[in-house]
Amino acid sequence: MLHATEVLGAQAYDSAGNIVGRVKEMFIVPEEQPNRISRLLLGRGQYRSLVARHDQIAEVAPGRVRLTTDESALELYQPNEAWLAVRKDLLDQQIIDTNGRKVVRVNDVDLTDQPTNGNVELRIIEVDVGLPAAVRRLLQGIIPPMAIRRIQSKLPPRTIRWEFVNLIEPDPLRRVKLRLSSQKLEALHPADLADIMEELSPDERQSIIGSLDEETAAETIAELDKRLQTQVVEKLDPEKAADIIEEMSPDEAADLIQSLDPSKSKEVLEEMEGSDAQEVRQLMRFDENTAGGMMTTEFVVVGEDATRGEVVDFIRFHEVPTDQLDNIVLINRDAALAGTVPLARLLLADGEQRMGEITFEPLLSVKADTSDKDVFELFDKYNLRSLTVVNDESHPIGSITVDDVVSRLCAKI
Repeated sequence: MLHATEVLGAQAYDSAGNIVGRVKEMFIVPEEQPNRISRLLLGRGQYRSLVARHDQIAEVAPGRVRLTTDESALELYQPNEAWLAVRKDLLDQQIIDTNGRKVVRVNDVDLTDQPTNGNVELRIIEVDVGLPAAVRRLLQGIIPPMAIRRIQSKLPPRTIRWEFVNLIEPDPLRRVKLRLSSQKLEALHPADLADIMEELSPDERQSIIGSLDEETAAETIAELDKRLQTQVVEKLDPEKAADIIEEMSPDEAADLIQSLDPSKSKEVLEEMEGSDAQEVRQLMRFDENTAGGMMTTEFVVVGEDATRGEVVDFIRFHEVPTDQLDNIVLINRDAALAGTVPLARLLLADGEQRMGEITFEPLLSVKADTSDKDVFELFDKYNLRSLTVVNDESHPIGSITVDDVVSRLCAKI
């Protein structure tokens, strides 16, 4: 195994043994091969820099690089933003360990030399975020490389496989050029991703959100604390912000939009689709410390005379999200609340059994202006999973879930 810091600064020789220069930088070209060192930047003096391609490298050892060709075959260096620079973009930079679900700092990059068609290719296998790499860099140039290796071998390693590394690139244009994949981030749980984002700078947070699809971005923003939610969304283009907020539940969307600067709030609502914007505006009328301010308008409502089989078919046909299935809300012929059916009772009921026969007792509901304190007490007293909100005519207008209650209680602590 080689380490990037052992190659950077190494003396480079051509095929005849003549000195070409020192290795100033190593580049990965993501479009060609995501883990291959595709170019070495060789410098001699202040003004002249040459580039050796991966197929022009014959041998690499700590402090020494030998090429397969002479100096005349090397290219003059031309900066390219689509190249990933090991020294500039990796060493000492923060990265996301998607396997460990945390932000870490890179101390070194571990390489392997792989013989290929008469030359040697350097491949990145892992990044070193532990004490051995820190010690190696501290002692580099002071004692011989082999002595450093003996010292670091006694220290506990802490590395991350390259396939679990997600780079943080705040510049949107450069992020596109580098083709940084967001698949690793999208595979994380939104709560874990939100925890990671809270450790980053504002620009880095924006780069993460900008790399995610709208649904994942919405779920992640919903997990951030309110202060960071507002900061992130206010820096987004109104159209992008609207696309993300439309993926949120109406109650989360209303809470977020209310926290924005009034001018930004207006711009985002104007960009949202009509039905989504209308739902959010309706919820924004309620005080946040009331049942109306806590409820969502996304819940399942069926007639009390429907059979269990018909309701299951309805849920399957409409692909109702699981987070809306804690309780099924029942209405009578006058569209007034007639009861609720917990999911467990729905699963255990006979296919031809009427929904009205398996309702939860007692029949509970609250008005939109009920205080959050009274809502908390009902959830605690009856061990509820959800609670229906009704208007003056007893028509269901929303539902409060236990998740909403827990979130509100945590915010008050």
